Amino acid sequence: MIKYLFDPPGIVKKIYSDFIWNSKSSHVLLTFDDGPTWTSTDIILKILSDYKIKAVFFCVGNNINNLSQLISEILNEGHQIGNHTYNHKILTLLDQKIMHEEINRTNLLMEEKFDYELKYFRPPHGRFNPSVRKIISGTNLKCVMWSLMSFDYKNNLNIVKFAAKSYLKKDSIVVFHDSIKSKSIISDSLKYTVNSVLEKGFEFGDVEKCLK
Repeated sequence: MIKYLFDPPGIVKKIYSDFIWNSKSSHVLLTFDDGPTWTSTDIILKILSDYKIKAVFFCVGNNINNLSQLISEILNEGHQIGNHTYNHKILTLLDQKIMHEEINRTNLLMEEKFDYELKYFRPPHGRFNPSVRKIISGTNLKCVMWSLMSFDYKNNLNIVKFAAKSYLKKDSIVVFHDSIKSKSIISDSLKYTVNSVLEKGFEFGDVEKCLK
Protein backbone atom coordinates (compact mmCIF):
# COMPACT_ATOMS: atom_id res chain seq x y z
CA MET A 1 0.00 0.00 0.00
CA ILE A 2 1.14 3.53 -0.76
CA LYS A 3 0.66 4.47 2.91
CA TYR A 4 3.67 2.40 3.90
CA LEU A 5 5.97 4.51 1.75
CA PHE A 6 5.20 7.42 4.05
CA ASP A 7 4.50 5.63 7.35
CA PRO A 8 6.22 2.26 7.97
CA PRO A 9 3.90 -0.72 8.54
CA GLY A 10 2.84 -1.63 12.06
CA ILE A 11 4.41 -5.09 11.88
CA VAL A 12 7.86 -3.54 11.37
CA LYS A 13 7.30 -1.16 14.27
CA LYS A 14 6.23 -4.10 16.43
CA ILE A 15 9.24 -6.27 15.55
CA TYR A 16 11.58 -3.34 16.17
CA SER A 17 9.66 -1.96 19.12
CA ASP A 18 12.91 -0.87 20.79
CA PHE A 19 13.26 1.75 18.03
CA ILE A 20 11.29 4.99 18.33
CA TRP A 21 8.73 5.41 15.53
CA ASN A 22 6.29 7.95 16.93
CA SER A 23 6.61 10.85 19.32
CA LYS A 24 6.15 9.70 22.90
CA SER A 25 4.46 12.94 23.96
CA SER A 26 1.67 13.12 21.34
CA HIS A 27 3.40 16.13 19.84
CA VAL A 28 4.91 16.45 16.37
CA LEU A 29 8.70 16.25 16.08
CA LEU A 30 10.63 17.51 13.05
CA THR A 31 13.89 15.83 12.07
CA PHE A 32 16.45 16.59 9.37
CA ASP A 33 18.82 14.03 7.86
CA ASP A 34 22.16 14.18 6.03
CA GLY A 35 23.44 17.64 6.99
CA PRO A 36 24.82 20.00 7.72
CA THR A 37 25.08 21.69 4.32
CA TRP A 38 25.81 25.21 3.16
CA THR A 39 22.83 24.96 0.82
CA SER A 40 20.06 24.19 3.31
CA THR A 41 20.98 24.32 7.00
CA ASP A 42 20.65 28.08 7.43
CA ILE A 43 17.32 28.10 5.56
CA ILE A 44 15.99 25.42 7.90
CA LEU A 45 17.28 27.17 11.02
CA LYS A 46 15.65 30.47 10.02
CA ILE A 47 12.23 28.85 9.55
CA LEU A 48 12.48 26.88 12.80
CA SER A 49 13.42 30.09 14.61
CA ASP A 50 10.50 31.99 13.07
CA TYR A 51 8.05 29.34 14.28
CA LYS A 52 9.87 28.74 17.59
CA ILE A 53 10.26 25.00 16.91
CA LYS A 54 13.06 22.77 18.19
CA ALA A 55 14.18 19.81 16.09
CA VAL A 56 16.74 17.03 15.72
CA PHE A 57 19.40 17.17 13.01
CA PHE A 58 20.74 13.70 12.20
CA CYS A 59 24.15 14.71 10.89
CA VAL A 60 26.81 12.86 8.92
CA GLY A 61 30.21 12.82 10.61
CA ASN A 62 32.14 13.84 7.52
CA ASN A 63 29.88 16.88 7.13
CA ILE A 64 30.25 17.70 10.82
CA ASN A 65 34.02 17.67 10.43
CA ASN A 66 33.99 19.89 7.35
CA LEU A 67 31.23 22.28 8.40
CA SER A 68 31.75 22.72 12.13
CA GLN A 69 30.44 26.29 12.04
CA LEU A 70 27.00 25.05 11.03
CA ILE A 71 26.95 22.51 13.86
CA SER A 72 27.67 25.36 16.26
CA GLU A 73 24.75 27.29 14.78
CA ILE A 74 22.41 24.32 15.19
CA LEU A 75 23.43 23.86 18.83
CA ASN A 76 23.29 27.58 19.59
CA GLU A 77 19.69 27.62 18.36
CA GLY A 78 18.82 24.96 20.94
CA HIS A 79 18.38 22.00 18.60
CA GLN A 80 19.67 18.47 19.11
CA ILE A 81 22.25 16.68 16.98
CA GLY A 82 21.77 13.00 16.17
CA ASN A 83 24.21 10.42 14.79
CA HIS A 84 23.70 9.54 11.10
CA THR A 85 27.03 7.65 10.83
CA TYR A 86 30.30 9.09 9.56
CA ASN A 87 30.11 8.39 5.82
CA HIS A 88 26.38 7.75 5.29
CA LYS A 89 26.98 4.19 4.15
CA ILE A 90 24.16 1.64 4.08
CA LEU A 91 24.85 -0.25 7.31
CA THR A 92 23.21 -3.50 6.23
CA LEU A 93 25.96 -3.89 3.61
CA LEU A 94 28.79 -3.60 6.14
CA ASP A 95 30.35 -6.04 8.56
CA GLN A 96 29.87 -5.36 12.26
CA LYS A 97 33.33 -3.92 12.80
CA ILE A 98 32.94 -1.25 10.12
CA MET A 99 29.36 -0.63 11.21
CA HIS A 100 30.57 0.08 14.73
CA GLU A 101 33.31 2.38 13.43
CA GLU A 102 30.80 4.37 11.36
CA ILE A 103 28.71 5.05 14.44
CA ASN A 104 31.43 5.44 17.06
CA ARG A 105 33.56 7.77 14.94
CA THR A 106 30.74 10.32 14.82
CA ASN A 107 30.14 9.98 18.57
CA LEU A 108 33.80 10.70 19.27
CA LEU A 109 33.90 13.61 16.82
CA MET A 110 31.02 15.39 18.55
CA GLU A 111 32.58 14.78 21.96
CA GLU A 112 36.00 16.06 20.91
CA LYS A 113 34.89 19.07 18.86
CA PHE A 114 31.83 20.21 20.78
CA ASP A 115 31.92 18.40 24.14
CA TYR A 116 28.54 17.03 23.09
CA GLU A 117 27.27 13.56 23.90
CA LEU A 118 25.03 12.17 21.17
CA LYS A 119 21.81 10.55 22.38
CA TYR A 120 20.01 9.68 19.16
CA PHE A 121 20.78 7.66 16.05
CA ARG A 122 19.15 7.13 12.67
CA PRO A 123 20.52 4.64 10.12
CA PRO A 124 21.34 6.05 6.67
CA HIS A 125 18.57 5.52 4.13
CA GLY A 126 16.50 4.05 6.96
CA ARG A 127 18.10 0.67 6.34
CA PHE A 128 18.52 -1.69 9.28
CA ASN A 129 18.46 -5.36 10.25
CA PRO A 130 19.14 -7.43 13.40
CA SER A 131 22.89 -6.78 13.09
CA VAL A 132 22.32 -3.02 13.07
CA ARG A 133 20.03 -3.39 16.06
CA LYS A 134 22.71 -5.37 17.92
CA ILE A 135 25.34 -2.68 17.33
CA ILE A 136 22.99 0.09 18.47
CA SER A 137 22.01 -1.85 21.59
CA GLY A 138 25.66 -1.81 22.62
CA THR A 139 25.70 2.00 22.65
CA ASN A 140 23.90 4.67 24.66
CA LEU A 141 22.02 5.78 21.53
CA LYS A 142 18.28 5.60 20.98
CA CYS A 143 17.38 4.62 17.42
CA VAL A 144 14.88 7.15 16.10
CA MET A 145 12.99 6.22 12.96
CA TRP A 146 9.89 8.04 11.69
CA SER A 147 6.15 7.90 11.11
CA LEU A 148 6.06 10.42 8.26
CA MET A 149 8.55 10.49 5.41
CA SER A 150 8.21 13.78 3.52
CA PHE A 151 10.08 12.56 0.42
CA ASP A 152 11.43 16.09 0.01
CA TYR A 153 14.58 14.60 -1.53
CA LYS A 154 12.46 13.76 -4.59
CA ASN A 155 12.45 17.53 -5.19
CA ASN A 156 8.69 17.53 -5.79
CA LEU A 157 6.65 19.80 -3.54
CA ASN A 158 3.40 18.07 -4.49
CA ILE A 159 4.63 14.83 -2.90
CA VAL A 160 5.48 16.67 0.31
CA LYS A 161 2.02 18.25 0.34
CA PHE A 162 0.39 14.87 -0.22
CA ALA A 163 2.35 13.38 2.68
CA ALA A 164 1.29 16.15 5.06
CA LYS A 165 -2.34 16.12 3.95
CA SER A 166 -2.71 12.35 4.09
CA TYR A 167 -0.54 11.01 6.90
CA LEU A 168 0.33 13.77 9.36
CA LYS A 169 -0.74 12.85 12.91
CA LYS A 170 -0.46 14.47 16.31
CA ASP A 171 2.46 12.18 17.24
CA SER A 172 4.29 12.15 13.91
CA ILE A 173 8.06 12.09 13.71
CA VAL A 174 8.63 13.81 10.37
CA VAL A 175 11.72 13.39 8.20
CA PHE A 176 13.12 16.16 6.00
CA HIS A 177 16.54 16.30 4.38
CA ASP A 178 19.24 18.90 4.91
CA SER A 179 20.83 18.19 1.55
CA ILE A 180 21.42 19.43 -1.96
CA LYS A 181 18.67 17.10 -3.22
CA SER A 182 15.97 18.99 -1.37
CA LYS A 183 17.45 22.49 -1.29
CA SER A 184 15.18 24.00 -3.96
CA ILE A 185 11.99 23.01 -2.11
CA ILE A 186 13.08 22.76 1.53
CA SER A 187 11.74 26.20 2.45
CA ASP A 188 8.30 25.63 0.93
CA SER A 189 8.22 22.01 2.14
CA LEU A 190 8.98 22.93 5.72
CA LYS A 191 6.62 25.91 5.83
CA TYR A 192 3.78 23.88 4.31
CA THR A 193 4.22 21.05 6.79
CA VAL A 194 4.52 23.37 9.79
CA ASN A 195 1.36 25.21 8.77
CA SER A 196 -0.42 21.89 8.25
CA VAL A 197 0.47 20.88 11.81
CA LEU A 198 -0.94 24.13 13.16
CA GLU A 199 -4.07 24.02 10.99
CA LYS A 200 -4.86 20.52 12.24
CA GLY A 201 -4.62 21.76 15.81
CA PHE A 202 -1.51 19.71 16.57
CA GLU A 203 1.50 21.00 18.49
CA PHE A 204 5.26 20.67 18.25
CA GLY A 205 6.97 19.03 21.17
CA ASP A 206 10.11 19.26 23.24
CA VAL A 207 12.69 16.95 21.70
CA GLU A 208 13.59 15.04 24.85
CA LYS A 209 9.94 14.52 25.82
CA CYS A 210 9.11 13.32 22.31
CA LEU A 211 11.96 10.82 22.43
CA LYS A 212 11.91 9.81 26.11
